[in-house]
Amino acid sequence: MSSPAPIPHPVRLVVGAAVVDDLERPTRLLSARRTEPSALAGGWELPGGKVDDGESPLFALHRELREELGVTVRLGPHVPGPQPGSTWPLGDRYEMLVWLAEVVEGTPEPIEDHDELRWLGLDELGSVGWLPADLPIVETLESMLRDRPGTHPGPERHA
Repeated sequence: MSSPAPIPHPVRLVVGAAVVDDLERPTRLLSARRTEPSALAGGWELPGGKVDDGESPLFALHRELREELGVTVRLGPHVPGPQPGSTWPLGDRYEMLVWLAEVVEGTPEPIEDHDELRWLGLDELGSVGWLPADLPIVETLESMLRDRPGTHPGPERHA
């Protein structure tokens, strides 16, 4: 008789925001440096956090951004991930939904879980040590943001 298969851990949903300076013409992305847990301290990530029981992902995202950064945001498009449900894998216990977001109230401050925030231009996205799970998201964001209409300054046109 074989031993029973290990019981898988339930996967917990996490939400993240790719906070940009302008949803229509993004030129910068906000990065946040973690202070805890110790295994993640010093790594850079997109702000966000866990979805609590009974919360919708969008409610959780707005709550997390108020708690972590002290801001209210307007959400843009979802950033589709490679997993079923368009989520991004965060190890074997978490998966994340990510949306583009623009601050509409407040100035981002590292209130909770972070000790530093940095606005990175599209050419500077590789200048911080992103957490390994966030790196594929940032790479996808870079492509998305570069491909958005109005992101690249072109020759001026006069009427």
